[in-house]
Amino acid sequence: MLPALIYLSTYIRKQLLSLSSRCVGDRRMFRGTRCIKNLGRDSRAAALTRPAVVVSGLRSRAAAPSPSRSYFPQLVRRSPPVTDGASTLLPTVAAAPRMLALAKEMDPVKRLTSGFELFKKEVYEKNTNLFTQLAKTQKPKFLVFACADSRVCPSVVFNFQPGEAFTVRNIANIVPPYDQTRYSGVGAAIEYAVLRLEVQNIAVIGHSRCGGIEKLMSLKDCTKASGFIEDWLKVCLPAWEKVKAEHPTLPPEDQRTHCEKEAVNLSLENLKSYPFVKERQEKKTLKLIGAHYNFVIGSFDIWEI
Repeated sequence: MLPALIYLSTYIRKQLLSLSSRCVGDRRMFRGTRCIKNLGRDSRAAALTRPAVVVSGLRSRAAAPSPSRSYFPQLVRRSPPVTDGASTLLPTVAAAPRMLALAKEMDPVKRLTSGFELFKKEVYEKNTNLFTQLAKTQKPKFLVFACADSRVCPSVVFNFQPGEAFTVRNIANIVPPYDQTRYSGVGAAIEYAVLRLEVQNIAVIGHSRCGGIEKLMSLKDCTKASGFIEDWLKVCLPAWEKVKAEHPTLPPEDQRTHCEKEAVNLSLENLKSYPFVKERQEKKTLKLIGAHYNFVIGSFDIWEI
């Protein structure tokens, strides 16, 4: 019995060491290469020569990156990347739950520095020509309004490359109407993107399970705002009133989905109140795009006005 227990203990220890050697970087840091500290010399050399498969539009380390692919690295995995057409252009985050669990245990400063180290190695140093061009100027085609929600980062969801999108994120991805005395931060971003950067598209992108919209649905028009959030959300009260009038019997979850989309439409209408936006839209040099990303079921709706 004792020899069997010793054998079993040795076997389990070897399995744990094998699992540890497959970690990304070390146990507490994101790294862009395999962890090889527990391998022998021959195995270590072999690991260094094998291409690491990166979960993103980036190709493996053995191949030169294509300009049409994503510049953003995601998480290293062992399985081969998906190769069916356009799906290879989109980032995937299959290992995200495990990586998020590791990140929660890390010192916040270490998490930021390790993230930058990965970016520098896998993105910056492999795309020096791109960043040389970006150091001179930027010419993004998109101005994107997206929610500040941590689950819907537009650079990840839409695979934006550096220099491709000028992005504004706020609670519930709201664009308030033109007003030179209020909401100057949003107005300044629109003015800069349209007049200085000459973007060709403005996209307002809502999303599922939006906490801002949920809060909006609990507000009353006659209620005095008690803080920054309520004052901000009141901009979208007309959207909620429209949903209540058109869909009074829907369950709250379905009403919220409708409200998320109507809030996008309201923001698109508010964009037209900016003189320089309206002028370029009439000249057909600027498109206004609405969209809704549902991360619960993995769907994306998009429309133009």
